[in-house]
Amino acid sequence: MAWNDPQWGNKDNRRNSGPPDLDELWRRVNQRLNSLFGGKDGGRGNGSGGEGATPGLPGGGNLVGLLIGVLVLVWVASGFYIVDTGQRGVVLRFGKYVETTEPGPRWHLPWPIESREIVNVDQVRTVEIGYRNNVRSKVLKESLMLTDDENIIDLQFAVQYILKDPVEFLFVNRSPEDTVLQVAETAMREIVGKNKMDFVLYEGRAEIATLARQLMQDILDRYNTGISISQVTLQNIQPPEQVQAAFDDAVKAGQDRERLKNEAEAYANDVVPRARGLASRLKEEAEGYKQSVTANAEGEASRFSQILAEYQKAPQVTRQRIYLDTMQTVMNNTSKVLVDQKGGNSLLYLPLDKLQQIVSQPYGSAPEMLSQAPATTTVPGDTRSRDALRGREREDRP
Repeated sequence: MAWNDPQWGNKDNRRNSGPPDLDELWRRVNQRLNSLFGGKDGGRGNGSGGEGATPGLPGGGNLVGLLIGVLVLVWVASGFYIVDTGQRGVVLRFGKYVETTEPGPRWHLPWPIESREIVNVDQVRTVEIGYRNNVRSKVLKESLMLTDDENIIDLQFAVQYILKDPVEFLFVNRSPEDTVLQVAETAMREIVGKNKMDFVLYEGRAEIATLARQLMQDILDRYNTGISISQVTLQNIQPPEQVQAAFDDAVKAGQDRERLKNEAEAYANDVVPRARGLASRLKEEAEGYKQSVTANAEGEASRFSQILAEYQKAPQVTRQRIYLDTMQTVMNNTSKVLVDQKGGNSLLYLPLDKLQQIVSQPYGSAPEMLSQAPATTTVPGDTRSRDALRGREREDRP
């Protein structure tokens, strides 16, 4: 039933019309809310007591106030937030930086007065230069670089970094991630351009990574990016695919050169010391031979001087002694002696080698050696020569 219905205030009509309409339900709800919050009965109009007066939504102001209070409470509660460990909260007031909050429960003036940005300062972020997600997915415009000896190499690397100042990271630079990528590429190109190709490919990998990290950090600090470079990892360094075969041949030739050089050095290290040792030994032998010859010569000269003195005293005895010494020297170098008796036909053979063996052997084996010795050979002829020889030997004995 509409509010402007002329029968709206008729009790009899209202009793006979069935269930109450929406207006009646609304009025009852307002009455109950007023009774709960201590308000006056809004169903009596302006105090005249007429039940037919228009209520004008009595108690509606209290309901609106309740709703406004709930909304205000929700608005205030929206300012609470929690900063986790390893994160920092950046509070903005009308878009301007106010403060940086530490981990824990925090509160700021709700939006639109203040807002917050949560930044993870412990997260390790990675930027890939020269590839994306996989070294096979190359980005040649980033990876191709020129060395100091005018060679082109394909260099792929990754940069890991963390945040040291969230305010600078958020507000100083517009795109800090792109800044890191461009700075990393610039720094690496500068370092590669100052070094030779062989140094970059082989022995200089660790040094290049260290120099690149230092140069990147210096550039980022000048830009006030609030970023700290933690590590630079060189993923793949190689010549371009178009010249890979020629480069492999050059590398193999260099390896062969080094191998031959090492073999030559090993051979030289083996031969030169031996030659030096041989030369030193020959030198020492020559020096010893020199001293020996000199000493022998001096000894012979002294001996000759002594013999000369003795010869001058007794020439006949000295000549005989020299003859006997010479014969002794000659006989020591022979094992057989043939004696020819003057004026006779008998030839004596003395087995001196067997006699020497008999002398050196023990007494028990002497008869056997004598039995093995060849008999004295006698030439057929006058047997008196043998007796004459024996008689001569007896006369020579003292």
